[in-house]
Amino acid sequence: MTAPLIGVSTSITVGKEPERAYVNTAYLRAIQDAGGLPVLLPPQLDAQALGALWERLDGLILTGGGDIDPSHFAEPRHATTDEVSPARDALEVALVRKALDDDVPLFAICRGLQVVNVALGGSLYQDIKDQTGSPIEHSQRDRRDQPTHAVKVMGEGTRLGRILGRLELEVNSMHHQAIKTLGRGLREVAWAPDGIIEGVELADGDRFVVGVQWHPERGWRDDPFAKALFTTFIEQARLRSV
Repeated sequence: MTAPLIGVSTSITVGKEPERAYVNTAYLRAIQDAGGLPVLLPPQLDAQALGALWERLDGLILTGGGDIDPSHFAEPRHATTDEVSPARDALEVALVRKALDDDVPLFAICRGLQVVNVALGGSLYQDIKDQTGSPIEHSQRDRRDQPTHAVKVMGEGTRLGRILGRLELEVNSMHHQAIKTLGRGLREVAWAPDGIIEGVELADGDRFVVGVQWHPERGWRDDPFAKALFTTFIEQARLRSV
């Protein structure tokens, strides 16, 4: 059975020398454990290189990382907005559109969910605590593979509900930004107790586009729900590679 090639977005250093593109290895291990082959997609790729790689990819994962430039949703920059990389933003917004145009399975994690939302015309809370007053700690400081708050999932008729097989679970949380207004064609399918959107998917349901605000790659070894997310995504990518 052919292992599908999975494009993986990378973080990029901001204001530091030498410039580096990097990704947490948990993503790479989770992809391989589920049967895929990761291919890094750093912002430094030129158009020709990106095009050559894109033709070979069977799936795309958008990873976590720094904040998105609020100019993408026509808002001034909040004081806490940090680690903004215009090059990364431009690449990942373009990748979302390529994935939708070419029907490439897309799994978006944390920042990745936010990128999908912004690419489809949505906006973000740039700082959850300041802009919503939420009492929930969405940016945990303890062990990052441990859950910190609950998430409720819409079960009936949702792809995420079918993948997880339950209506509530405990998740880890490492973000200070979140969806404010939903992008075109998306529907919200999971929420934290304070109402923050924790899961989205395409409303039409035909294409595999799933985003979660938590970090399942951190629990892929022991968490059955994390395994289910990666395994299902890789299965969809494998179908495309046949």
